[in-house]
Amino acid sequence: MRRRSRRISVKIRLLITALILLAGQTAGTAKRDASNVITIVALGDSLTAGFGLSRKQAWPALVAEKMRGAGYEFEVVNAGSSGDTTAGGLERLPAILRAHKKIDIFILELGINDAFRGVPIDQIRANLQAIVDQVGARQPNAAIVIAGMQLPDYSSDDYVGAFSGIFAGLAEKNRATLIPYLLEGVGGNPALNQWDRVHPNAAGQRVLAENVWRVLQPLLRKTAANPAARVD
Repeated sequence: MRRRSRRISVKIRLLITALILLAGQTAGTAKRDASNVITIVALGDSLTAGFGLSRKQAWPALVAEKMRGAGYEFEVVNAGSSGDTTAGGLERLPAILRAHKKIDIFILELGINDAFRGVPIDQIRANLQAIVDQVGARQPNAAIVIAGMQLPDYSSDDYVGAFSGIFAGLAEKNRATLIPYLLEGVGGNPALNQWDRVHPNAAGQRVLAENVWRVLQPLLRKTAANPAARVD
C-alpha cells in the first residue's frame, strides 16, 4: 500500500513539474511574440551613431532604457553611421529594410552633413523624400519620425533658412511626426559638446534622448494600443 502511495506521489510530482515547465515555456513564447515587440529603426549620422562615445551612450540606447522603464517590449536599432549624408543613407536603406521584417517606428536623422558640404537644398529634400517613400513602400504601417536640424545662424543667406525648413515641410507632406530640432538645448553649448563643439558628449546625448522621447511617447502609446496593425 505504501509503495502504491509512493508511486502515486511520484506521478503527481512529475505531473506538477511538467505543468510548471509548460507554463514557463508558454510565458517565454509570449514574451517573444513578435506582435508585442515595438521595433524602432533610427537611420542617421554621427549624432545617432554617438560619435566619440560608446553606442550605449548614444540617444537610441538611452531611448531604449526609457522604453524598458516604461514596460515596453522593444527592439531599438541604431542605424547611425558617422559622416553619413542623405545619399549615403538612401544607399544603405535597402539592406536595413531587408534585415527587419517589421518596423513600427522609423526615425530619420540625416541632412546636416549635406549642408556642411553645400549640397543643393532640392537634392537634400529629394533624398530624404526617397527614403520616406522606400520605408512606406516596404513598411506601410510604420510611423515616420523626422528629426529636424538647423545650421548655425552665422548669416541670413537663403541656404540657411531653406535648410531648416526642409524637415517641417517633409513631415507635413508625409504626415510624419516632427522633432522640431534634435539638438535643442545642446547645439552651441560647450558644456554639452565634445572638443569639436559639434558632436554631443554623454550629457548632450542624454538631452537628445529627452528631445526624442517627448515626441516618441505618444507614438508608443498609439502603437502599443493597436498591435494588430503591426502584424504582417
